[in-house]
Amino acid sequence: MDFTDVSLTALRVFRAVAEHGTFTAAAASLGYTQSAVSRQIAALERAAGTELLERRRGGVRLTEAGRVVMRRATIVLDEIDATARELSGLPGQAGTVRLGWFPSAGAVLVPRALAALRGTDPGLRVVGREGSTPALVRALRAGSLDLALLASAPPFRPPDAESPPLVLQTLTERALCLAVPAAHPLARGDFVDVADLRGQRWIAGPSAEDGAMGVWPGLDERPEIAYTVRDWLAKLRLVAAGCGVTTVPAALAAAAPPGVRVLPVRGGPQEQRRLLVARLPHPPAEPVARVAAALRAAALDADRAAVSPPPW
Repeated sequence: MDFTDVSLTALRVFRAVAEHGTFTAAAASLGYTQSAVSRQIAALERAAGTELLERRRGGVRLTEAGRVVMRRATIVLDEIDATARELSGLPGQAGTVRLGWFPSAGAVLVPRALAALRGTDPGLRVVGREGSTPALVRALRAGSLDLALLASAPPFRPPDAESPPLVLQTLTERALCLAVPAAHPLARGDFVDVADLRGQRWIAGPSAEDGAMGVWPGLDERPEIAYTVRDWLAKLRLVAAGCGVTTVPAALAAAAPPGVRVLPVRGGPQEQRRLLVARLPHPPAEPVARVAAALRAAALDADRAAVSPPPW
């Protein structure tokens, strides 16, 4: 089979598998059966004359040949989509930037950046979605996103081991904070001593991917996790209701509801968190560069607000 005969359907399936990381997840996103996805990938690999995906326990990743195909397939699929829009009389997407972000960034940073862009670049269209770091990185590699906001914790390793490395820019680096009920004894001061975290009830993330996110790292006891919650606003509402405490990025202080204090933790090693913007290693288009600049400005604004939080 000649590779020039491959179908657009096969390319779309290939991109979905690369983005979602498994045949099962790609099939669910496309509304296909897993066997249909497998057949499309098999046909594509026969045409390429080599494996495009490395099958591993827990998922797949692109081979070197797969990265070549993905890079070219993304261009083809984007052009086809643009042609379909133009023929339908819909506005072009030359000024469209596809952005992904980790959950807590959607509470403060992304809305600030988008609000600023509406004033400075009203013709620029930003679309995107929230996701976990692995999902966002896969979407970048698959060409489904132009930029991704990622959170990074020590030892600050790259988000994946693929080649070529993603371009990463640190927007801010600040210490992790603690969200406590306003009526809690820990809320009486301007900071929380790390020794006082023992014996607290915690509100943490619900999945293996989140791990114990929400519990202070390095706690020298097995924590009592009272609630497992994915949504950041729900976590903070539970804190406001006096149901427990949780860790938060410093910038999230601006989104804390009434009844919550966001405080620094003292008395132990500072738990730093970096906010990164990531993209593929090629020169960004001008709209992508403008969105990245707006994210940098919003991060600096959020950082300044975190240094001098409003009174509670």
